[in-house]
Amino acid sequence: MNALLWLFNTIIQLYIYILIASAVLSWLIAFNVVNLRSPVVSQIGEFLYQVTEPVLRPIRNLLPNLGGVDVSPVILILLLLFVQKLVSDLVIQLAY
Repeated sequence: MNALLWLFNTIIQLYIYILIASAVLSWLIAFNVVNLRSPVVSQIGEFLYQVTEPVLRPIRNLLPNLGGVDVSPVILILLLLFVQKLVSDLVIQLAY
C-alpha cells in the first residue's frame, strides 16, 4: 500500500511541476523573453498546453473575470495538494 501511495504522491507532484512550468512559460512568452517560432519552445509549449488545459479550463469557467490575471493554476495546485493530503491521511487511517 505504501508503494501505491508513493506513486500517487509522485504523480501529483510531477503534475504540480508541470503546472508551474506552464505558468512560467506563459509569462516568458508574454514578456517576449522566449519566441514561439523556435521549434523547441513551440513543442514544449504545445505539450504543456495539452497536458494542463483540459484540467484548467473548467476552473477558468467557474472563476469570474479577473482581468489579465489567471489564478486557475494556483487554485488547481491547492486542490491537488488537498487531495494528496486527504488520500495520504485516509491510507494511514486504513492501515492502522
